[in-house]
Amino acid sequence: MSTYRLKNLLSPRSVALVGASSRPVSVGRAILENIRKAGFKGLFGLVNPRHAEIDGMTAVASLAQLSFVPELIVVTAPAREIPDIIDQAGRLGAAGALIVSAGLGQGPGSLEDATIVAARKYGMRLIGPNCLGIMMPGTSLNATFAAHMPAAGNLALISQSGAIAAGMVDWAAQRGVGFSGIVTIGDQIDVDIADLLDYFAMDHKTRAILLYIEAIKDARKFMSAARAAARVKPVVVVKSGRMAQGAKAAATHTGALAGADAVYDAAFRRAGVLRVSDLRELFDCAETLGRVGSPAGKRLAILTNGGGIGVLAVDRLADLGGIPAPMTPEARQRLDAVLPPTWSGANPVDIVGDADAPRYAAALEVLLDDPGNDAVLVLNVQTAIASAAQIATTVTDLIGKYREKHRSWAKPVLAAWVGADQEIIATLSAAGIPNYPTEDDAVRGFMHMVRHREVVDELSQVPPAMPDTFVPDVAAAKQIVTAVIADGRKWLEPVEIKHLLGCYDIAMVPTYAAEDVEQAVACADEIFARGATVVLKILSRDIVHKSDVGGVVLNLTTPAAVRAAAAEILARAKRLRPEARIDGIIVQAMVVKAKARELIMGLADDPTFGTVVVFGRGGTAVEIINDKALALPPLDLQLARDLIERTRVSRLLRAYRDVPAVKQDAVPLVLVKLAQMAADIPEIRELDINPLLADETGVTAVDARVAVGRPQRKFAGSGPANFAVRAYPSQWERRLTLKDGWRISVRPLRPEDEPTIHEFLRHVTPHDLRLRFFAPMKEFTHEFIARLTQLDYARAMAFIAFDDSNEMVGVVRLHSDSIYERGEYAILLRSDLKGRGLGWALMQMIIDYARSEGLKTISGDVLKENVVMLEMCRQLGFEIKPDPTEPDLCDVRLKL
Repeated sequence: MSTYRLKNLLSPRSVALVGASSRPVSVGRAILENIRKAGFKGLFGLVNPRHAEIDGMTAVASLAQLSFVPELIVVTAPAREIPDIIDQAGRLGAAGALIVSAGLGQGPGSLEDATIVAARKYGMRLIGPNCLGIMMPGTSLNATFAAHMPAAGNLALISQSGAIAAGMVDWAAQRGVGFSGIVTIGDQIDVDIADLLDYFAMDHKTRAILLYIEAIKDARKFMSAARAAARVKPVVVVKSGRMAQGAKAAATHTGALAGADAVYDAAFRRAGVLRVSDLRELFDCAETLGRVGSPAGKRLAILTNGGGIGVLAVDRLADLGGIPAPMTPEARQRLDAVLPPTWSGANPVDIVGDADAPRYAAALEVLLDDPGNDAVLVLNVQTAIASAAQIATTVTDLIGKYREKHRSWAKPVLAAWVGADQEIIATLSAAGIPNYPTEDDAVRGFMHMVRHREVVDELSQVPPAMPDTFVPDVAAAKQIVTAVIADGRKWLEPVEIKHLLGCYDIAMVPTYAAEDVEQAVACADEIFARGATVVLKILSRDIVHKSDVGGVVLNLTTPAAVRAAAAEILARAKRLRPEARIDGIIVQAMVVKAKARELIMGLADDPTFGTVVVFGRGGTAVEIINDKALALPPLDLQLARDLIERTRVSRLLRAYRDVPAVKQDAVPLVLVKLAQMAADIPEIRELDINPLLADETGVTAVDARVAVGRPQRKFAGSGPANFAVRAYPSQWERRLTLKDGWRISVRPLRPEDEPTIHEFLRHVTPHDLRLRFFAPMKEFTHEFIARLTQLDYARAMAFIAFDDSNEMVGVVRLHSDSIYERGEYAILLRSDLKGRGLGWALMQMIIDYARSEGLKTISGDVLKENVVMLEMCRQLGFEIKPDPTEPDLCDVRLKL
């Protein structure tokens, strides 16, 4: 439903331009000329109450006077007229509108609000307002006021900026790159980035999706759509505002580290979206992804006539994480036979400056055949000895023959002709060879392809589950936080923090709170009795960073030393911060671990994406070192490991010299626990553990701060309201009793269930599989099952049932639209366990779930021969109708 009626807007059979103008420099006139110039093949009409004819075309005074009902209306009329125009179009049956006009305002009572109300009354979809328009070359539609129309191709561009889209069109014209569609979304009062991601992800004409983003409105909806799209095709984004400073007033280190752009970076990574830094890199990414598929690995062979440029390419490849392809002995032997003795003898394959077209062809043929590389980059520096144009022609001819011979899969080939003229660029582009002005750009293009392959692999991984031994005391943790909020406090006291972390099995050093000097001495005596030394810290809600006022004294070994240090700390804090409330002294056991690493981890709150998990190198200079990485929760162990690996300090967690490695998975497990804590207790606004000491024995929190407050619902739907990615919905775990006392357990599907699904499918007959998938299913690949198990709970749900022997016996799925109005269900049972009430129970459960989510309708497609399913649907209250387009199918629908 996120794509509801979008096909009518983006591939319309009829269009009306409302606000067409005869003024030469008007938007209405420019769009009229572009629509006519593009040769739109459907019905086209003009609406303008002040002109009966515009540029030789008849115009009518209102939409009702057209001889047809337009699927799409393009509106360039004044803002004040737009709500009434949308209402007229909706009454007539128009599918939607592209609103180019600006000035509708915002908020209740605005023209924008009235426009939205009018559209929703008739189920119309709206693109804009305040946008450049849309270009759909495949349907010859150019409803924009841009200067050029791109050729048809396989790239889709979704842009929040009309100027950026226009620039992409100009670039594409020079490079011979075509588009399946270009949509500028303006103010996004209805159709947004996520809707268009859903549309182009399913569009078979689109090979890759490019995004230009300034800000995201609905983070949860975006994450769902981007993750789904990235599974099936590359999604590349450039986002403006990278240098904007975020979290300036953050009270914790983790809050300060979680800058706005870093959070966007974490979100794109979690969604599987490739982020590039600027428009040039976006162009290069489009150049690559629009022409060739991803390589099998990251081993690049480089063919060049200049040693220097080849070495530069290798250097850049190493910088970006690629691998210079090792040459097999067979390939080296073949190259020796066709190249002069002065060739480099290794990768990069330098065939010397006097290389002509035949020498290039001979070397390239060997590299294309060599299994030791995954892709080939051909470089050329123009010389007076050999024709660069002739070399380009020979190379393209050879690559064409190679692709023809390897139709199922051909190795990607990229090119960079330094200083190439337009003729050479045209030769390479016409042959579908990604080509770049420099070796640096070409290597980056290759690594974009590599990163996309890695993204697809990551999205289909089956991560390990949380250890069964970890069961947090959620009730006790909530009680601590609730009491603090009820007390009108924002910050937890140190002893409360120790108990909170203890509820999630996160170890913290022994911690006491003392009101005065003598009480501090008494607490210290308990620590001395254990053979440990003492640390004292100032206890004040107003002093965020204790070391700033000399509020920390270490390694105290006697009661007298504690007494003196406590008095000095209190006096110094009162002198330096007279306005601060001084509540006493924190007394802690001194942890001396010479070989422990100081880490920081915690939770921060982002206004767009909600809760963010932060990890990095800890200590007092944490912001200066700035070695950190961010991730969106929820986390599993694999995601936590990936988060850690993105920091420099991760290398120190491994063994080196006489320092043993940190205990395996001790650090990532704490990150997973913190993410779970954020899901269980949305009242936690910020959390900061700094330092967390990690060594071969495990981890210990030395100091921590926790800020709490009333939970803020950032995202619609059930589940943690502060998570942009929906967490595992454990509240839907059930124990059910069916016919004859058969007891089953039902729970939501998890990513680690892939092996279980494979085993379950072995117990389903080919006949039942055909009824479920509408086609014979001979094999289920890892990628296929991984897509089924990698659920985004924000838009899909699957419940799996187990018997008492823990064997899977059935599964039911529901996939909802992104606006949460309709869901489509599917169900599959073990063939030998039918007739025992399992199907009925699972259908009831998915219906209950749909109601809880606020869906209005459940629907499904059922083969007519599947009489058992049709009868069950009838008994459950579904309306059953023949599918008007598929004679073998029935459409079943239940209103909730």
